[in-house]
Amino acid sequence: MPQYLVAIHHPDNYDPSTEGEAMVRDIGALNEEMAAVGARFFAGGLQSAPHAKSLRKQPGGKVVITDGPYLETKEHIGGFWILDAANMDEALVWGSKAVVACRAPVEVREFLAMPKE
Repeated sequence: MPQYLVAIHHPDNYDPSTEGEAMVRDIGALNEEMAAVGARFFAGGLQSAPHAKSLRKQPGGKVVITDGPYLETKEHIGGFWILDAANMDEALVWGSKAVVACRAPVEVREFLAMPKE
């Protein structure tokens, strides 16, 4: 079965303390619903973008580590689910529920199928 990333996007200045009890309850209910039907493979929230570290390979093979996200953007992924879904339409149903529960924009993308050796 294909797997899909359902990524929650937060603004650069997102403050997790603004997440009220209703939102936490809605996300919990969505997690339970996904688990009950076997759709949720993994779910997790991420620390805010300023806590990220970016790694870049330099000439000669040296790796440079810098503070902050890789991209300078106005939004960052704040959390995500990896779902087992039959197709994109089914993944979009879960993504739509995530938009409502998280009160934030969502991106849904299918994982690339790796060739079997």
